[in-house]
Amino acid sequence: MKILVLCYEYPPVGGGGGRVAASVAEGLVQSGHEVCVISAGLRHLPREIVVNGVRVIRPESFRKREDTCSVPEMALYLLTAFFPAWKICRSWKPDVIHAHFVVPTGALAFALHFLTRIPYVLTAHLGDVPGGVPEQTDSLFRVLGPFIQPIWKKAASVTAVSGFVGDLAAKNCGVRAKVILNGVPMIAAPVVVKAGNPPRILMLGRLSVQKNPLLAVRALAQIQDLPWHFEVIGEGPLGASMKELVHSCGLADRVTFSGWLAAEGVSKRLELADVLLMTSSSEGLPMAGIEALKHGLAIAGSRIGGLSDVIEHDVNGLFSDLTPEDFAKSLRTILGDRERLEGMRRASIQKASAFNLPDRVKDYEDTLREAASRL
Repeated sequence: MKILVLCYEYPPVGGGGGRVAASVAEGLVQSGHEVCVISAGLRHLPREIVVNGVRVIRPESFRKREDTCSVPEMALYLLTAFFPAWKICRSWKPDVIHAHFVVPTGALAFALHFLTRIPYVLTAHLGDVPGGVPEQTDSLFRVLGPFIQPIWKKAASVTAVSGFVGDLAAKNCGVRAKVILNGVPMIAAPVVVKAGNPPRILMLGRLSVQKNPLLAVRALAQIQDLPWHFEVIGEGPLGASMKELVHSCGLADRVTFSGWLAAEGVSKRLELADVLLMTSSSEGLPMAGIEALKHGLAIAGSRIGGLSDVIEHDVNGLFSDLTPEDFAKSLRTILGDRERLEGMRRASIQKASAFNLPDRVKDYEDTLREAASRL
């Protein structure tokens, strides 16, 4: 098949959703398909490049930063990507369009389908559904809801990256989505599970309000009597506040801020860690959680729907309410018993098999092939 992928965030632009799109696109190429991606361009990135067999086209989007995107910048992506995408549809003649993110990318897929009749498949991420990230998107959905509904309706098929996102799509959008979990390549060699001395706790991701990093520090301040070391990988608007709180709580000698790391560096840190700390207020299906399973980390996570696919309570981790006291209680439970910690880590390795990337790519391949047959 010839597959045109539309994704306004594609590495190095964006976060976990873009990495999902890239892993699927590259997996489809490995399965023998031709894949072209149209994503947002930034001035320091090449306008066209081939990455791991995937042709990536980046029209100038006037986006200012790789890691964040405002609503006006999303709209600019639609405007600047439309003519390059239409040109590809007319000259290359893809069999199917795969649009990651209903908002904003789904609007581009809808317009191209209207003009060319090429069927499109939507992949919904957390921010695409009302109730997913209510503090950020609910006001937007109140305004744009009637305009978004036709995008769902005209799709040949809809997939969701987690059961939680699928449930929200059904409840709030009236859409039945096929759940295809995010996938990662598994580690070929057996993972050796042995708790560190002291145990190492990791936080991975953008230091934003959604990730709740200050709660993590407040929880750790309540278990200073236990041995542990905490490493933070990532940056963001709350980074400075987090560092200030670490110092004020007297934790400076037990916390390392590593900033953003390349994938290889993140993987090495995961190999050394014991526990992934996820204090997020909302998640779809976080890639950090899946990577933690793959490397055999126990997970201390928020009691939110988006983590239900990666945490089995009291088996490979613990759920906590969004309070420092409850997270401190969970961490004390995990860290206070070395055998229990190692048992949770082994359970994470077993759970990781559900996210095997080749299996998930095959799910997308089947869905796209079925949609293409409707052309």
